[in-house]
Amino acid sequence: MLIDRALIRVRSGRGGDGAMHFHREKFVPRGGPDGGDGGRGGDVILEVIPTLNTLSRFRHQQTYFAQDGARGGPNNMSGKSAADRVILVPPGTLVYDDASGEVLGDLVTAGQRLVVAKGGRGGKGNQHYATSRNQAPTMAEKGEPAQERSLRFELKLIADVGIIGVPNAGKSSLLAAVTRATPKIGDYPFTTLEPNLGVADLDDDTSLVLADIPGLIEGSHQGAGLGFDFLRHIQRTRVLIHLLNGQADDPLSDYSQINSELALFDPVLGKKPQLVAINKIDDPQVMARWPEIRAELEARGIHPVAISALSGEGVKDVLWHAYHLLASLPEEVKPAEAIPVYRPEQDLKNFTIERIPEGWRVSGPAIERSAAMTYWEHQGSVRRFQRLMEKLGVEDALRKAGVQNGDTVYIGEEYELEWQD
Repeated sequence: MLIDRALIRVRSGRGGDGAMHFHREKFVPRGGPDGGDGGRGGDVILEVIPTLNTLSRFRHQQTYFAQDGARGGPNNMSGKSAADRVILVPPGTLVYDDASGEVLGDLVTAGQRLVVAKGGRGGKGNQHYATSRNQAPTMAEKGEPAQERSLRFELKLIADVGIIGVPNAGKSSLLAAVTRATPKIGDYPFTTLEPNLGVADLDDDTSLVLADIPGLIEGSHQGAGLGFDFLRHIQRTRVLIHLLNGQADDPLSDYSQINSELALFDPVLGKKPQLVAINKIDDPQVMARWPEIRAELEARGIHPVAISALSGEGVKDVLWHAYHLLASLPEEVKPAEAIPVYRPEQDLKNFTIERIPEGWRVSGPAIERSAAMTYWEHQGSVRRFQRLMEKLGVEDALRKAGVQNGDTVYIGEEYELEWQD
């Protein structure tokens, strides 16, 4: 079964806290600051592995967390950085931020990687804050918070050849006849509800990866039936075998309808190379109609072939035609630049001030992150945070908003301060 959509939650590792420590040694009564830095938290990374072809593994596990960095130690010892959490995905996986709908990556080639949650950097130990005027700093920095987000995966099948056509044209039967795939086959409106992959061996050295694309119906480009899902998979294939049901009332109308749906969804789809095959030629009635159907298609500049997915007649010839057509196409060139994970639209240093019944609330990425990295129990760290508020312009903004002595100021949702001029 092909699972082509999945939703997971990822969280990177938090940076390890920097240490506040002073050197202790016999006969050295005034050892200097020697608190080490915290280790880096682990990233969450997606990596393409070609042996996977579905997203079914994400049905059983939906949360992926990286480890936190270790705390810094005495004697300037840095904490150990955490290992990255690598999540394996199949080629053809589109990655979306589920909250914003933003495309984060299009993972196609084996070994391709994408960082989806960056590990927090380790906090600085108090060794970094010693100066000639302050040789015993009582300040250090906590590790940077983790990043957490929900991701949506959509798998676009990657196959050399896509088999397309209206429902019941015989696509699944053709795939089953030439590969080891075992799609469900029957005679009802949507024979296949999900694409199937199979590998057809033409000879000892030649093979084709085929995708049976579920039947398209009129209005698929607008999402009718399961249109959006089906058309998305066709975008990955390079050559199409357009299978027509020889027993249909009007195979030519089916041919025109399918091509219209392709072009309306994506103009590039309508231009993909196609091989047109009339299926069920083993039926005497289809054999009798074949000269007429062929003549009408040839009048449009199309050179169809007749096959029987059931008996195998003409099937190998179609596959060889598809192979040679594929070999004649120019090689696709993928862009080399990496897709950035985060593309914030606003400056991270921006903040907002809100009057609330309990006092004031200051919100913003930089100020909230700095609050999370502050040791509130150490006066030196608190004074450093106050300098940061001044540097970012938060203090001036609060004064202009009307803050008074004794007012409570909340930083984000977690931290509560008392305003004193």
